[in-house]
Amino acid sequence: MPQALNKSQRMVTQTRKRHKVSEFTAKDVQKLRQASGAGMMDAKRALDESAGDFDAALQSLREKGIAKADSRSDRESAEGAIAVAQSETAVAIVELKSETDFSAKASDFLSLTQELADLVLAEGEDAVATKETEIDDLRISKKENIQLGTVKQIVINEDSLVDVYLHTDQEGRGINGVVVQGKGVTPEALHEVALHIAFAKPSALSRDEVPEEDIEKERESALGVTKAEGKPEAAWEKIVEGRVSKWLSERVLLEQGMFGEKETVAQKLGSGTITNFVQAYIGD
Repeated sequence: MPQALNKSQRMVTQTRKRHKVSEFTAKDVQKLRQASGAGMMDAKRALDESAGDFDAALQSLREKGIAKADSRSDRESAEGAIAVAQSETAVAIVELKSETDFSAKASDFLSLTQELADLVLAEGEDAVATKETEIDDLRISKKENIQLGTVKQIVINEDSLVDVYLHTDQEGRGINGVVVQGKGVTPEALHEVALHIAFAKPSALSRDEVPEEDIEKERESALGVTKAEGKPEAAWEKIVEGRVSKWLSERVLLEQGMFGEKETVAQKLGSGTITNFVQAYIGD
């Protein structure tokens, strides 16, 4: 007849039933560390909590890593990389931002940036959402606030031309990308405009695209400067409007002087015009 279990033995048996024993090896820990970028203790803890289930442990670390990345979200992502992709019918430009150029120059970072551009070209701007897991993985492994910047697809119309310019650094990282679309222009003239955009960094195509609140802020600033200079009150309005107009001409593509010269972009194009442009650049 089997011997009855005492109270202590019954408690041990019940505990073993309630808690599944975690079974994993040092190789499992190393594999998880390589996949997640987590430290040894974090990897061991995740495997222990998931009873040795690698996928569950990886997901747990990813979620914890996202939380850590969120706590860094107020840190500036001033570095990054830019990639472009082009077909006969469209062009895509994507900017992936990071905190350091060290991370942005890494092969996995550059590869993902190009994958995103190819995806936007093929499926549109919203398709980047399908790559959120890969971006999260980079946040974990790089331990940086990595975010998407510019994401744009431009459809090439039958009656328009498109020019693409991408300036790269010595490592081949895209750091200044331009896509410009025009009508009634030659390919050579359009390429010059693309180079000018890369140089001058306009913020709008025409004055109509400049937010009214930005214009009002500049107008208030110009009025304050005009008053401080002791100009006659009767001349304030004319002086302020002249200063605001100059401010706009420095930011609006069609009014900018080509490469800083007197001839404007609009004058350079003659009867042709620019219908659209996108620029993404790293740094100032």
